[in-house]
Amino acid sequence: MNNDTHPSGAPWRNFYGRFKGKTLRPSQEVYLDEDLAALSPGPVSWEENPDRTAIDLTDVFGAVPLWLEIGFGGGEHMVHQAAANPGTGLVGCEPFINGVAMLLGKVRKAEVDNLRIYPGDVRNLFDVVPESTFDKAFLLYPDPWPKKRHHRRRFVTQEYLVPLHRALKPGAEFRVATDIPDYVRQTLLEVPKAGFEWLAQGPTDWREPWDDWISTRYEQKALREGRVPHYLTFRRL
Repeated sequence: MNNDTHPSGAPWRNFYGRFKGKTLRPSQEVYLDEDLAALSPGPVSWEENPDRTAIDLTDVFGAVPLWLEIGFGGGEHMVHQAAANPGTGLVGCEPFINGVAMLLGKVRKAEVDNLRIYPGDVRNLFDVVPESTFDKAFLLYPDPWPKKRHHRRRFVTQEYLVPLHRALKPGAEFRVATDIPDYVRQTLLEVPKAGFEWLAQGPTDWREPWDDWISTRYEQKALREGRVPHYLTFRRL
């Protein structure tokens, strides 16, 4: 066995976030047991798909625009977008199982059926979607990893951005929201290197949210604590 691979055949990929937090409520356990499998986008994990056979999301959604949310947190934004855009198909990746359970509860309440969930590392999804799959991607309040020695763990590094670029269609929109000034700096430095163009023409383009924005629970906490949100929009070249 190659030392650079997992026993499943997966490449060793460092993952630094949490997979689980506080104990799930009984209702959330029910959501995970009853709803999660039916909302799978297909065989994404290395255990399910060791040969890394490409998946076709048109088999799931039909011929509609496909959007990707990377780390959907509690799922407020994803459910909002699914409900507001029934003619799209949304895929969300989130390894934190508590967030997955929260999203499943919101999905039940909103009765949306145009989203799918992969409860794991988005890099596994990048492995198995064809080039130019997604029309839009969201990275909203990602883990800031504030210590300088941890900045390489952030999503806005080439390890993540290069496969994201491949998965997006030319001209696709990539939205980033963050309240961490140094994350803004790193985003503006690294995202263009990966083949994206920042679309801002004036200060309001990063100070004011998108027209279809819904303020998340995390953003409300940031505002209460005096941090300033930034809304960055890029286009995949």
